[in-house]
Amino acid sequence: MTKRTLIVFDLDGTIIDSRQDLAESTNEMLASYGAGPLATEAVTAMVGDGAKMLVARALRAAAQDADLATALERFREIYDRRLLVHTRPYDGIPAVLGAAAARAALAVLTNKPEAPARRLLDAFGLTPCFAHVMGGDSGFPRKPDPAGLLHVILDVGTTPRRTLVIGDSNVDAETARSARASFCAAEYGFGRVDRTPVVAASPADLHRVIDAFVDGLESRDS
Repeated sequence: MTKRTLIVFDLDGTIIDSRQDLAESTNEMLASYGAGPLATEAVTAMVGDGAKMLVARALRAAAQDADLATALERFREIYDRRLLVHTRPYDGIPAVLGAAAARAALAVLTNKPEAPARRLLDAFGLTPCFAHVMGGDSGFPRKPDPAGLLHVILDVGTTPRRTLVIGDSNVDAETARSARASFCAAEYGFGRVDRTPVVAASPADLHRVIDAFVDGLESRDS
């Protein structure tokens, strides 16, 4: 087995700050049913398990007994239109990815569908950094099921021990744990991670975390 190292990033709340577009798209969907808006913080707390769960949670919070499939279709149409209105990479992320790509293979593992995930990465010129971009509809179960992560690990030709997952939610932490990979919490994101020994307080702090992980592997290899 090669001694290649893999760094796997979540997308929303880790690479990009998409909270406003997600919240405004959700509220536009709710408004189509005559419901009032939810606070941005309330909507972003619902993110992480895919669009279907976001819409279901929003409908429940707004006390709307709408057909979930119809509401999901409305949300996707709205969000597709709003995808790039406010969303941007977190400050410092392009530099982090450029430096990390010089030391390891990089991948994105997100519960967002693959097409909008790629649109976002393309829009900001980030796609070339990644060997893999895997969305929630890429043929594997969504996170926290580890199957997608394990597939990427195998395809890159490395091992869970040589893999670091970076994300902003308990979903990401559980995915890494189930695959027996290392995990770093993106504390600057809009998700929530209950307990983790490795934390990046800011995107710039990811330089330190990634270098420490790779240096540790190289030290053990020597």
